[in-house]
Amino acid sequence: MSDTSKENPTPTLGFIGAGNMASAIISGLLSEGYPPQNIWATDTSEDRLKQLHADWGICTTTDNQKAAASVDVLVLAVKPQVLEVVAKGLRAVLAESKPLIVSIAAGIMSSSIKSWLGEETAIVRCMPNTPSLVGEGASGLYANEHVSALQRAQAEQVMRAVGIALWVDEEAHLDAVTAVSGSGPAYYFLMMEAMIAAGESLGLDAATSTKLTLQTALGAAKMALASDVDPAELRRRVTSPKGTTEKAIEAFEQGGMRTLVNEALEACAERSKSLAKELGND
Repeated sequence: MSDTSKENPTPTLGFIGAGNMASAIISGLLSEGYPPQNIWATDTSEDRLKQLHADWGICTTTDNQKAAASVDVLVLAVKPQVLEVVAKGLRAVLAESKPLIVSIAAGIMSSSIKSWLGEETAIVRCMPNTPSLVGEGASGLYANEHVSALQRAQAEQVMRAVGIALWVDEEAHLDAVTAVSGSGPAYYFLMMEAMIAAGESLGLDAATSTKLTLQTALGAAKMALASDVDPAELRRRVTSPKGTTEKAIEAFEQGGMRTLVNEALEACAERSKSLAKELGND
């Protein structure tokens, strides 16, 4: 399929596994005008596939090999624990069709995928995050040496359907991506939890504290994205000398917040490395 994709500005996409992340990507692509007849999805649930076809008009099948043989770009969207079995079942058909492989399975190294699919396989590993489910994702991508410039563009198009997509030059940097953005939403949710509880302890009712906290998080993120200065400068601008914000920031700093955040992300990155060894048998 890779040869025909050079002539086809709209490559045919396949998704092995039609769970939440795959569905979010498909939905994002369709909302941008991607032709549904150019999208295949597989799943073990026939009911799920019938619903996807009814809702979107995409091509569906329970036969992974049928989908793999029909596409230019194949997205592996199954759980990491079953990826080896799924991949080995596709090896023969992929040797013939030769699509670009995009893996969104967390923790599985491209070397493992290559050993299961074939040494010449073009592979893009992707680390998306859960805000992709609402179109606000942040994904890190890494391409192995067999991926062409055209295929890089195709992989980027797929992941940009649910947010931003940024490339890293070394696969090891995906562990850092995992620590910053992959697991990052949970850190902000924890901060939200803490702020909501603190607001309640100061006398606000739960609903009011929750709404104020969530809207403040949204507003701060939008300001940071729209600003021409970095977050450190934005913080300084809202921290008046001897004011209320300064007192809160001093408490955070004295409590070692920066050190704690650094330690947390390092622990996350280390766990990402160890999972790659466990799941990929490297």
